[in-house]
Amino acid sequence: MIDGDVPHEPARRPRSGMVNVFFLGLVSFFTDFSTEMVYPLIPLFLMATLGATPALVGVIEGIAESVASLLKVFSGYVSDRFQKKKGLAFWGYAAGVIYKVALLVAGSWVGVLSARVIDRIGKGVRTAPRDVLVSESADKTTMGKAFGLHKALDMFGSAIGILVTYFLMLGMHDSYDFHRLFAISIIPGLIGLAMFVFIRQTKTPRPATSQPFWKNARGIDGQLKLYLVVVFIFTLGNSSNAFLILRANSAGFSDVDVILLYFLFNLVASALSLPLGHLSDKIGRKRLLVPGYLAFSACYLGFAFAADHVWMILTFVLYGVYTAMIAGVERAYVAEISPPEVKGTMLGLQSTIAGIALLPASVIAGLLWDGYGPQVPFVFGAAMSLVAALILIFFMRGAPGSRTPVSA
Repeated sequence: MIDGDVPHEPARRPRSGMVNVFFLGLVSFFTDFSTEMVYPLIPLFLMATLGATPALVGVIEGIAESVASLLKVFSGYVSDRFQKKKGLAFWGYAAGVIYKVALLVAGSWVGVLSARVIDRIGKGVRTAPRDVLVSESADKTTMGKAFGLHKALDMFGSAIGILVTYFLMLGMHDSYDFHRLFAISIIPGLIGLAMFVFIRQTKTPRPATSQPFWKNARGIDGQLKLYLVVVFIFTLGNSSNAFLILRANSAGFSDVDVILLYFLFNLVASALSLPLGHLSDKIGRKRLLVPGYLAFSACYLGFAFAADHVWMILTFVLYGVYTAMIAGVERAYVAEISPPEVKGTMLGLQSTIAGIALLPASVIAGLLWDGYGPQVPFVFGAAMSLVAALILIFFMRGAPGSRTPVSA
């Protein structure tokens, strides 16, 4: 039953709270298992098989992410207004399966772009309602832990998917059958959809009026508005992860070894997401967000100037640490500071802003790469992340030691 509701009981979380989060995490585990079998292959497939350039890879990734981002705030509003969080999430994840089928028939970069847009539309539909389901399974004292658990399972699925692709590619030697890999990736995606049978949702208060979601967004807390500006600035320098794959490839790693590096990044992020999310419950979100942005800046400088393979490997490890520090914590921050009746809208708005910024970010990165070399886009990204961290340090208010989301 896709839209089965249970009555809203403030003192009682659905399916013992973390159990519900666990099953939501399993959906993401199998979906990312499926998606990450494919994702690191896309830039290799585009350049090696279809003759695309880094700039074109950036355009494809940027368009796909930005198209999806426009749906995230709307999907969040719909989940608030009509309480169809589970159904929206289900159909969003189902689009991921359709994406793999579209890749099977793609014979040009236009076909790959179309497939990526389908996948990102699905992500745009599912992200906000899924995050609301996670947040409703926790309270403020366990919000970081809940998002950390979900992110840990999400990233672990990514790591396993990448590892499976690595061994499949080893078996193919130097002649990679991309379409065979695309076909195999459909299986875990279908298993992920089956996990929805075990997920429950609560009904939260509906808005008093049926105002459009942009009017609801207008009344948000000033500190949350500031953080959304920070998200936009940071994302302008945070281009698609496809450029990390291309960078490692340009530094002398083989196609198969690049896949293994991407596995390492996901494994580190998976291992650290839960403990770091739980830590944010204790020390406050800002105390992880600021060092997280600084870690990203160090990562991108590492990608720019890594002198040998060892430094490149260490940089991918640090990128996993950064991901664990930011991904779940920022969602917990937005979820707990938002009014309950518009929580989905606010979570969707945060994802929308990040997605909108990703189009110029990926296009800028591709143009800088083509025009000035592979180091320059990473230096630009490091600078933007540093700016974002400085804004958080000097303009986000809060008393040291506070457990509120704006604590310092």
